[in-house]
Amino acid sequence: TNCLTTLWRLFKHLSDDQQRYEKQLIFEHPAFPRVCQQLLQNSRRMTRGDLVFSLHALVSLGVPQNTLLVQTLVRVCQEKLNYLDNRCLSVLATTLSGMDKDKNVSALQAGLQLLVEQRIPSVKDIFILQNLMKCMGKDAPVFLKKKLEMAVLKEINHLTLLNALRVFLALVAMNYCSIPILNACSKKIQENVHDVSFRHLILVLEGCNTLQYRNVKLFSVLADYVNSTACLWDKRQITLFLSAFETLGFQPSELMESFAEKVTKDPEFFNLKNFFIILQVYSRLNYVPRGQQHLFFETLDSCLNKYLPQITSTELLKAVYSLCILGYLPHRALDELLQKDSKGELILSGDTSKEQKEVMLHCVKTCMELDSPSFTKPAFVLTETFSSSVAFNLTKAQKALIELLGDEDMFQQNVQLPYKYHIDFEIRMDSDRKKVLPVAATDVHADSSVQRLAFLFVPTSAFCVGTTHPQGKLAMKMRHLNKLGYHVILVPNKKFQEMTNENAVEFLKGKIYSED
Repeated sequence: TNCLTTLWRLFKHLSDDQQRYEKQLIFEHPAFPRVCQQLLQNSRRMTRGDLVFSLHALVSLGVPQNTLLVQTLVRVCQEKLNYLDNRCLSVLATTLSGMDKDKNVSALQAGLQLLVEQRIPSVKDIFILQNLMKCMGKDAPVFLKKKLEMAVLKEINHLTLLNALRVFLALVAMNYCSIPILNACSKKIQENVHDVSFRHLILVLEGCNTLQYRNVKLFSVLADYVNSTACLWDKRQITLFLSAFETLGFQPSELMESFAEKVTKDPEFFNLKNFFIILQVYSRLNYVPRGQQHLFFETLDSCLNKYLPQITSTELLKAVYSLCILGYLPHRALDELLQKDSKGELILSGDTSKEQKEVMLHCVKTCMELDSPSFTKPAFVLTETFSSSVAFNLTKAQKALIELLGDEDMFQQNVQLPYKYHIDFEIRMDSDRKKVLPVAATDVHADSSVQRLAFLFVPTSAFCVGTTHPQGKLAMKMRHLNKLGYHVILVPNKKFQEMTNENAVEFLKGKIYSED
């Protein structure tokens, strides 16, 4: 056992190439079969520690699972399962989590799960608890996850940073979102952020996304830390941080500002992969650098032009789409995109679905028209009402508007505009925003003095996390509605639904008659 565990300790720190070479040397060494034969002969007489550590070392070294030796050790572990202490259970759980499911492994896993359930109240070691959580995995029954959660909560006040990271990642492995544990781990990580490695910072952010855990304070602390220590990270690492934040829908504005400056000063660091990540991050999170907007866009445009000969039609569409969302038209790339579209090369190529590409292409063509410097606000916009009924989640808003304005004729609902844009409610007012005008009266003729208000009731996911800053597609829609002559009023629908009816009426009144 000592021989095998020492081999494994040395082996696990090697690179992949070194591991392949050393593994071949180990298996071909004349002493290795003798060690294995000795294990096989003495398996039933071994101590519980030697038994589970030997199995763990053999599996980790890559000894095939279907060998007589591994299957025998699994069977002996089944026989001695009730005699294993908590530490041995933890090691066995780790070993089984890395093995394929066969008849013996599944039987041992089932027995282990029952034993863990019985033993949980006696386990006080947070390291063992988090390891059991990780090894039980996402397929563990909910009641077992709950028991493990309660056991960890009893020891939560004794968390070290290392254990906080381990427990956090164990919850991710179980796919179990325990808010009390996550909050405690997050607090410990925030307090010791300078001691957290790059790898663990990325794993924490990815784990937050897996568990749908949105802790704005944690995100802000991590973003501020990365920004304040930017000189210690290379641009590739910062790109990965930005990508992780983008996946969460969180906008680290100061980090994005300073990184944009690095991009404009040294665009040569971009490889193609990083270029597409940056385009997606800035467009989805709707961030345009302050004071260097034009230079930033020109730098991205120049990089895109450099990559034009080597990117696919789908990649070209995605790149142009991202820049268009930000309100920038990359003319050379647009010309090439439209040529490919006219030849029919665009929709049928690549792995992105035809529907997705059609939506992106429509968006690009809309931006070409509405964001063009030559576009002028139309005197009259042709609208169409889809239906007199509204979606269930808008009935509260409809009733509040009727109570506020006195009549359904004072607003339109389910309004369809050109360019496939949709408005939940439209209200028309005089030029001073003092008086609401009947819809029918203002439909008769175009009047530039009439103010058009477009109410958009949007889900929380349309904003950057923890803010009311609109994400890219919503920001583009607002920009285009402004170009069409509308004053856009965003209403976070979740917050609105939580209001009392009286507060909802007052809220809409404040929005309609606001001087801003």
